[in-house]
Amino acid sequence: MEPIQQVEALFKQYSGSTSCNIIPLPKSGSYRTYYRITSALGNILGVYNTDRKENEAFVYLNEQLRKTGNRVPGILMTDLDHHVYLEEDLGNLTLFEHLAALRKQSCTDKELTGIYRKVIDAMPGLQIHSTIGLNYSRCYPRAEFDIQSMMWDMNYFKYCLLKPLRIEFSEQDMEDDFRKIVDWLIQADRSSFMFRDFQSRNIMLTPHGDLYFIDFQGGRKGPLQYDLASLLFEAKTQLSHNLRQALLDYYLDVFSKTCSWFNRSVFLRYFYGFVYLRLMQAMGAYGFRGYIEHKPVFLQSLPLAVTTLKWLMENHPIPLILNSLPGVFEKLVKLPQVKTYEVKQDVFTININSFSYKSGIPQDHSGNGGGFVFDCRCLENPGRYPEYKDLDGRDQAVIKFLDARDDVKQFMTRAFSLVNGAAEAYSKRGFTHLMVSFGCTGGQHRSVYMAEHLAAALTKNIAAHIVVIHHELEKKERKK
Repeated sequence: MEPIQQVEALFKQYSGSTSCNIIPLPKSGSYRTYYRITSALGNILGVYNTDRKENEAFVYLNEQLRKTGNRVPGILMTDLDHHVYLEEDLGNLTLFEHLAALRKQSCTDKELTGIYRKVIDAMPGLQIHSTIGLNYSRCYPRAEFDIQSMMWDMNYFKYCLLKPLRIEFSEQDMEDDFRKIVDWLIQADRSSFMFRDFQSRNIMLTPHGDLYFIDFQGGRKGPLQYDLASLLFEAKTQLSHNLRQALLDYYLDVFSKTCSWFNRSVFLRYFYGFVYLRLMQAMGAYGFRGYIEHKPVFLQSLPLAVTTLKWLMENHPIPLILNSLPGVFEKLVKLPQVKTYEVKQDVFTININSFSYKSGIPQDHSGNGGGFVFDCRCLENPGRYPEYKDLDGRDQAVIKFLDARDDVKQFMTRAFSLVNGAAEAYSKRGFTHLMVSFGCTGGQHRSVYMAEHLAAALTKNIAAHIVVIHHELEKKERKK
């Protein structure tokens, strides 16, 4: 049967009724599929997930968290042989959406403090009280946030973000750095329950203002610091640095009063190390969803994460001697193309690329799709002449060479006319993004020339935010 049929069959078994309306909910970052079931009983959620071990861990942890007094959705019925279960429907309002609504009203940090304090007030119950009688062997995919888990997080960052961005590094030096970080962080106490993905989209607000916590199927034994790092340094919530510090202080106060064994200075010794680790894991996830699964909307969080990384490097550098990672962080922070991933909702953005066909056509990370790709290889190549070989399409000698050719003028007139017409139409219709790419053999002369000239022309004619990226030139610059 199809997933929706499996959900319907379980609902009929649960309710004894055949009358219901089932609507699939929008996909998120997981592979689980959610359905809202509306019937005479009210609304409940149906969940379909083919990973049985993950389902078993979720059902067990749900029971454990409820038993120890934590607010999590009730599970109504399961049929794990067919990959489905039913759970309480908590509505649609997540903490993330609540924060977005408050920001539209120009709220202050003081107004945000109240809601975040409520979350932190619930954390001793989630992280400490929940461990009473908890059998960590039933957690998935690991019983504990151990050396292997930490290495997975950092390799996620390496292979799913750095590799697709083509940021160069020494594999051995990077592995050595990862090992040093793990050897440091593994010394932190890891005897609490680690929610694992403790972020604003996994915190629900009911109409009565109660907080509920969802999506803890990856929970396991681990350090206190990781969940707080996930909450305070989530990229898209954009908490101010002052608010983060105030909430960190509040967390320390709450746990000092709640747990006699809690040591503030020991907690802080490792806290920012786990912030780095969580941020690397999150950026790896953005890269995996964006580059590998071709879901560009996830890359829109990358500029915000990189901004946070820059602040961390300046204010809380990793207190270890590392050979590769600091330099890689610097390259990532300075990478111009990362800035283009952020879609400016109220600004029409035109992204203009020059590239080499040897490296492939640049991807559109805005989520808009479409646009133009122009092949400049039909034009005379200045790179064939010794005097222009070490120059590029921004140098006056190359510009003079190409300006003098009639075929270049014709190419430019036709291409620019197409782009200009589309840009005017897109702008009027409320589109947020248009991508234009010029390719040539080496991505150095003709494509760069065309990209620069188009940007200059559009600046005069179109009200838009124009971003120019010369992919091959930037690669050479990063190697210097």
